[in-house]
Amino acid sequence: NYGLLPRDSRVDQAVTQWLQYDKNPKTAAAVRTMVKDRAMSELQKCFGARMEFGTAGLRAAMGPGVSCMNDLTIIQTTQGFCAYLEQCFTDLKQRGVVIGFDARAHPPSGGSSKRFACLAASVLISRGVPVYLFSDITPTPYVPFTVSHLGLCAGVMVTASHNPKQDNGYKVYWANGAQIIPPHDKGIAAAIEQNLEPWPKSWDTDGALQSSLLNDPYQDTHREYCQTIQQHCFHRELNKNTKVKVVHTSVHGVGHIFVQAAFKAFDLQPPYAVEEQKDPDPEFPTVKYPNPEEGEGVLMLSFALADKEGATVILANDPDADRLAIAEKQESGQWMVFSGNELGALLGWWIFQCWKQQKEDGKASIKDVYMLSSTVSSKILRAIAVKEGFHFEETLTGFKWMGNRAKELMDQGKTVLFAFEEAIGYMCSPAVLDKDGVSAAAIAGEFVSYLTSKNRTLSHQLRSIYEEYGYHISKNSYFICHDQDTIKRLFEHLRNYAGENSYPKECGGFAITAVRDLTTGYDSNQTDNKAVLPTSKSSQMITFTFANGGVATMRTSGTEPKIKYYTELCSAPGNSDLNQLKTELDNLVDVIVEHFYQPEKNNLTPRPE
Repeated sequence: NYGLLPRDSRVDQAVTQWLQYDKNPKTAAAVRTMVKDRAMSELQKCFGARMEFGTAGLRAAMGPGVSCMNDLTIIQTTQGFCAYLEQCFTDLKQRGVVIGFDARAHPPSGGSSKRFACLAASVLISRGVPVYLFSDITPTPYVPFTVSHLGLCAGVMVTASHNPKQDNGYKVYWANGAQIIPPHDKGIAAAIEQNLEPWPKSWDTDGALQSSLLNDPYQDTHREYCQTIQQHCFHRELNKNTKVKVVHTSVHGVGHIFVQAAFKAFDLQPPYAVEEQKDPDPEFPTVKYPNPEEGEGVLMLSFALADKEGATVILANDPDADRLAIAEKQESGQWMVFSGNELGALLGWWIFQCWKQQKEDGKASIKDVYMLSSTVSSKILRAIAVKEGFHFEETLTGFKWMGNRAKELMDQGKTVLFAFEEAIGYMCSPAVLDKDGVSAAAIAGEFVSYLTSKNRTLSHQLRSIYEEYGYHISKNSYFICHDQDTIKRLFEHLRNYAGENSYPKECGGFAITAVRDLTTGYDSNQTDNKAVLPTSKSSQMITFTFANGGVATMRTSGTEPKIKYYTELCSAPGNSDLNQLKTELDNLVDVIVEHFYQPEKNNLTPRPE
């Protein structure tokens, strides 16, 4: 006891245990200093609650204590994960696990993605498990690709994707090549709690790196990946001769060399790289947020390079290269940054056209073809599917659900052509059962070279898609709220709107025709009022369908203090008064915000512009 807190205090026990277990000099010294300085609020922040292991694995700031990503919490997490794998697989020691990492680093605590990956390898090797540890940084999709390609039991990717620079994460893939879904998260979380004391050789990274159980899959995976994605290349001759110029930015992440290689695999001209952002840099010096979803702010240097080189298309990956943003220069000279839903429409349409052209060579029947998207993404694929005769399914939010569903369908002999979510995530190849910004970049490169040969642009093509299948326009945003009670009260108000257990029948004059609540499992569209999609009590999510063809989903975020909304207005083919549709959607969003969010009453902060 450090004379700080009552002897039975949880924080006190956690600090004592920490100083027994932690061998990282920087984090151990930081904790000793906090104790010496009696820095109560800092100790509470670092030791008040352990990071929660969920289906997305871990995501938190790097630093000392059980609430942060650091050497000790990585060892504890991997020990739990290893123990759980030992329960699930009798052949774990024959098959093994792959581990990848991005370029994140946090000098003050001595933490980095590479260091964490080496410690995770060390834990698994100490139990006789073969480890395929990449010798250098890779895109996140290389990990699920390797799990599937080598038939491994699991994969770990150390990355915090597009989060702020101080964060890191630990993302887990199962033997089927997709991210984990329940109940694995609970099983791993329980096993972590039972394996907190470091095993004898967990810290021995030097020994692990010399072990015969350690393999480096880097060259093999890179070669196989570039080979495999070529099955999605249909216009090699066009690609070789295209005049279109493309700029690529990897936003200080891992994407540069992999997108260059993917373009080469498609015989496309190498894209112009944004020099200031092409090399990995954990400080992300040129952007406020390293997230291309935030649009123009992240793309300023790309616009400048494109204007200088006469390029008309920009491709941007997030730092771990599993997402892709695209911008195109308009006739007016302005740049248009496509939304995730618009790119879902474009890529889905293109991949279906390519499949149709290939099908004439006697490929699979259209009745066995599927596309997927998450329930908060645009319903444009449904409209295309209805008209063209293939299947469309929606899943819960997140690629873990789409990846697992895609694998189930593939195991039944079906063809899964494409899956997407509005957060600029695209699965264009079944070789990776997760979003993949590298293959998507190459496929988009070929799509652009094809359109250019027809004197068309992405914007022209998007308009044609909407004219053929009906306009689908969306408007998504969020409010920030740090108070869990307020969030709960807001959603409970919607469930008891006009008396107990009664949802709203209208909103500001817009009639509501259906309600689905995936927190409680209620769905007014089903005959027994029971939702078909899985429900989760731990997160809030309600979808309203309106008489005018509008759909609005309100949900909490799993990783951020946000209450998000996703709205879409779908019109029948032929109704092409776009301005009228946009006005109607704006009005719908305004009344949803006013009546359902009540930002003043609930003290919600709007999304920063």
